[in-house]
Amino acid sequence: MNINSHIDHTLLSATATERDIIDHCNQAKKHQFYSVCINSCYIPLAKQLLNGSNVKICTVVGFPLGATATSSKVSEAKQAINDGAHEIDMVMNLGFFKSKNYVEVFKDIKDVKSAIGKIPLKVILEISELSKNGIVKASEICLDAKVDFIKTSTGFTKSGATLTAVKIIRKTVRKNCKIKASGGIGDYETARKYIDIGVERIGTSKGVAISNGELSCADH
Repeated sequence: MNINSHIDHTLLSATATERDIIDHCNQAKKHQFYSVCINSCYIPLAKQLLNGSNVKICTVVGFPLGATATSSKVSEAKQAINDGAHEIDMVMNLGFFKSKNYVEVFKDIKDVKSAIGKIPLKVILEISELSKNGIVKASEICLDAKVDFIKTSTGFTKSGATLTAVKIIRKTVRKNCKIKASGGIGDYETARKYIDIGVERIGTSKGVAISNGELSCADH
């Protein structure tokens, strides 16, 4: 299995420097990862570095809290696309969700999806903050909003992806939506387990270790 083609090579640290991004993009080209997932300020630099390669540029919107206004998320997504991003990972509004204001949760997601059209949209549920029923409900809202992927986690909370949560999402969405597992996936065997249960994309900062078949642990 070519696991590299499933990897969104991730660098979302607030302190990531231009040198870090250069190294990150070079790693992505060397290992032929699907994409780099970076903060939007570095999209122009990544576009320049990845020109002529097959590596896509993925960026985040409303990250990491998901609590920004919908209009801000829409503006952020549009700007990212204009700058050269190929995919958008947005964070669901957890406050609205926990308020059971599902109409606003749906509208928040739908407005971003409408704004970016055919550009793939991944919605981050932040599963560590949700119950099993919450994961099901959030997945159903994402389906209704016609998102392209459901993503487990930002990697910025107490825990990341779990096989159990992914199985719940898969059972809920069946083949109608893809899944991206992220947070805590730091070695080849763990990544392989997720792909074996139907995950299409792995978000990790340990892409090189996974590619090299290393048995490391915890990715943040």
